[in-house]
Amino acid sequence: MDGLLIEKVMPGSVASELEIEAGDRLLAINGHRLRDIIDYNFFSADEELTLEVVKSDGEVWEIEVERDESEPLGLMFPAPVPAQCGNKCVFCFVHQLPKGLRAPLYVKDEDYRLSFLYGNYVTLANIGRAEVERIKEQRLSPLYISVHATDPMLREKLLGKSGIVPILEVMEELAAARITMHTQVVLCPGINDGSFLEQTVNDLAALYPLVASLAVVPLGLTRHRKGLPELRPVTSDYAADLIAAWQPRAKELAGRLGEPFLFFADEFFIKAGLPFPPIEEYGDFHQVENGVGMVPLFLDEAAEVLDQAQPLQPATITVVTGESPYQYLSDFLRNLGQKTGITFRPVAIRNRLFGDSVTVTGLVSGRDIIDGLREVEVGDLVLIPDVMLKEGEGVFLDDLSVADLQDALHKETVVVESTPWGIYRAITGV
Repeated sequence: MDGLLIEKVMPGSVASELEIEAGDRLLAINGHRLRDIIDYNFFSADEELTLEVVKSDGEVWEIEVERDESEPLGLMFPAPVPAQCGNKCVFCFVHQLPKGLRAPLYVKDEDYRLSFLYGNYVTLANIGRAEVERIKEQRLSPLYISVHATDPMLREKLLGKSGIVPILEVMEELAAARITMHTQVVLCPGINDGSFLEQTVNDLAALYPLVASLAVVPLGLTRHRKGLPELRPVTSDYAADLIAAWQPRAKELAGRLGEPFLFFADEFFIKAGLPFPPIEEYGDFHQVENGVGMVPLFLDEAAEVLDQAQPLQPATITVVTGESPYQYLSDFLRNLGQKTGITFRPVAIRNRLFGDSVTVTGLVSGRDIIDGLREVEVGDLVLIPDVMLKEGEGVFLDDLSVADLQDALHKETVVVESTPWGIYRAITGV
């Protein structure tokens, strides 16, 4: 039967008036069988629709719909089950996970649909001709593509997979169909840097503006790499040399192409101890979810908050963070404390779960927070940045909940948006 299981019907919507209910299954629209939510969005765009619905008791309804094109049907569906990754990337973070974490963390997805819907990065090494044609026909744009290297042999080595269609062939075809692409390179020192990185940057820049951006991000290495390929970490010296060599090139490309194109993850600047580029050099922040420009945005917003902050009732508040952004958060909280009268205690949590080389805030576990605050006088309140938690579920990587944390700390624990305004709203109750 297939089709799409209806998870929810919005009250007062067209679907509700037609007596479509949660638990029914939408099989087809205008004779087109539905494979997923993308098909639903694509085929439901017309004003006149014929819906084939199977009710929860098995009865089949054929429903004629006439509505304004801008009026949604009001149907909601579960997220697609992701296609599994067939790669064995030498730097794969999933392969470096310890046992005992949330089950979904061990799922390696490689699904062009999730790239279009949610901005997930995919290698496109596991799709066939039918999927490429669908991307073009249904205008699944933008896509987010993990390139890593445009040299075909090196890319196969990095992905741990042979017989891959060269990525430039696929991307040139998508570009010809006017599909916008954002790209990334996970940089592995001594492997896809140097002349290989030069080639990758040149090849992708040649496809601008359909390849709209390229982010270079560092590989992540945990302490759980037993039996995996030996890889070199990104050191402070390596990061400094990389920025010195490539930041001028990024500015030159921006001038030639007319807008910023090549970006380097915040982690490189933090490791190197170098200042970030001016905020205008990040363009439209296409790569912010990839760790590019997060700290500059934080600093820019921090200045706004400090300009508007008002005195508050005295209190002592602990704010936890990863080790990478600690200095920037600490500086902001010190200045915010001077404006508000609040005593802030920022605490950088050492990552015992993954190892000392993993320093980002989003990979801090609940148990490590408990251990990190064991000897700290936390004061009246503990603030936890939301990036530490699974969205919509309120649990940490190790399945501890905020309630578990609060019970262990014996202090009120509040999750806040990971921004200066998020912190300020939390302490003011606005």
